[in-house]
Amino acid sequence: MGKRVILRHFKDSDIKALYELLSDEKVNTYLPWYPLKTIEEARSFYEERLKDRKYAFAICLKDQDYPIGYVCISEDDSHDMGYAIALKYQRQGLVFEACTEVIAYLKNEGVAYITATHDEKNEASGKVMRKLGMRYLYSYKERWMPKDIDVIFRLYELDIDTIERTYIGYWLMYQEHYI
Repeated sequence: MGKRVILRHFKDSDIKALYELLSDEKVNTYLPWYPLKTIEEARSFYEERLKDRKYAFAICLKDQDYPIGYVCISEDDSHDMGYAIALKYQRQGLVFEACTEVIAYLKNEGVAYITATHDEKNEASGKVMRKLGMRYLYSYKERWMPKDIDVIFRLYELDIDTIERTYIGYWLMYQEHYI
């Protein structure tokens, strides 16, 4: 495990922590959903997006078992990595540490590669991706729902198995794209 964080799967008792994280407007600026307004919305979020997901991990500080963030990897062919962390823990390298642990876990699981995207305005997220050794592939424009806004995403990829490839799923999915 990392020096400062531990990762674990989410559990029913994490609803309050999820609410605290996902109700924060600043944390949600670059996430695809609106800030949560109620504990019930947090419960629904947990049930629909985190419960029993193989690659959905709560980020907890090593000395406490309370989620301060998450790292999730989609189980589709993009193996898309997403993450968030509470505002007071941002810019401390904790997301990098957590993602490094997840990548090591995925390597042991035989996952060949991961992708990750960030809004071009969210350079801090791009820095995490580059620090992880991910390489930039291309950008594309997506109409982001439910926020109903156009976003230019920068796509990065890490070939965990060291076989260089280029994930083209988003390139094919969106008409406006470029390198």
